[in-house]
Amino acid sequence: MSFGGPQWPQEPQQQGQQGNGQPGYGYPPPQGNGQSGYGYPPPQGNGQQQGGYGYPPQQGPHGQPQHGYGYPPPQDPFAGGQGGGDTPDWGALADASAAGGRRKRRLMIAGGVLTTVAVGAIVATAIVATNKKNDEAKNGGPTPTGAVTTTASPTPAPTFSSVAPPPPPDPKDYITDPKKDTAPLTAEGLYPGSKLTMFGRPYKKGATSATKNCASVTTGGLGSVLQKNGCERVLRATYVKDGVAITVGLAVFPSEKAALAAKKQATGGIAPLAGKGVTNFCHATVCLRRANSVGRYAYFTQAGFANGKKVTTGDKPVFQASDDLGTFVFNQIYARGKSQAKAAAARGQK
Repeated sequence: MSFGGPQWPQEPQQQGQQGNGQPGYGYPPPQGNGQSGYGYPPPQGNGQQQGGYGYPPQQGPHGQPQHGYGYPPPQDPFAGGQGGGDTPDWGALADASAAGGRRKRRLMIAGGVLTTVAVGAIVATAIVATNKKNDEAKNGGPTPTGAVTTTASPTPAPTFSSVAPPPPPDPKDYITDPKKDTAPLTAEGLYPGSKLTMFGRPYKKGATSATKNCASVTTGGLGSVLQKNGCERVLRATYVKDGVAITVGLAVFPSEKAALAAKKQATGGIAPLAGKGVTNFCHATVCLRRANSVGRYAYFTQAGFANGKKVTTGDKPVFQASDDLGTFVFNQIYARGKSQAKAAAARGQK
């Protein structure tokens, strides 16, 4: 029997002195008995017109009226050149603007010349200083801290290989090819400790054995099958749990093909191994036998009751024990291949 696989307002319009007789900006004309603007009466003097705030108008040196406090009357830049009005003197404004622009350009040109002269002096100084430092470097003089020399080599850009790294070794290669599968193999190394636990189920280890006489540790026709396929040795161990005893045997072959053939041809079983508190079992009774293989290894189990009771299809503990030990041995073989592949990768081997 084989094992089962694991997102702009407009401006307000201005009104002129038209239509309704109102002055500009919507204010009403002065009304009444000669009142001045905004309803106030005009200032009165001693029969003569007075200036602002009840003072008589000032006279200039040539008899012309002057503005208050001896200053000439202010000029309205928007008074028309032909007797006033609301139309500004656009020509005068344009001349004033052009004159201001010319002054601004002259100032900018003068400032630019000064800036150019200053920058030129700085550059010349830097060139002289740099030449001096370079001369010192060429003559073997010390380079000042923080100075940058023009002879320094640029930092090379990182380069990357276009060749992909080789894939990691396959653990199976190391449990298939005898030339690669060279790690030590012993019964105590394969079955370590005094017990094992599988899926929370503990098993106590009994006796172990190793032999190159493969047929001597078999029952039925299994011995001849092992010999025919080139069996090199067999490593056995027995485990017990709750009255169930299981012996597992690992047979080593020269190739994967030979191990697979032995599994397929298996008949009989591995001989039960007693000792270390485990009495003889599976003699003259019905026990559960299974066979499987991986790489160049084939493994066999024989499980039954330690008291000699016959195993039936309803005896779940026996089947479970056989599954647990088969899985344990498979894991041990795979771990062997994985450790050897990892060691080979560290050495740069394939």
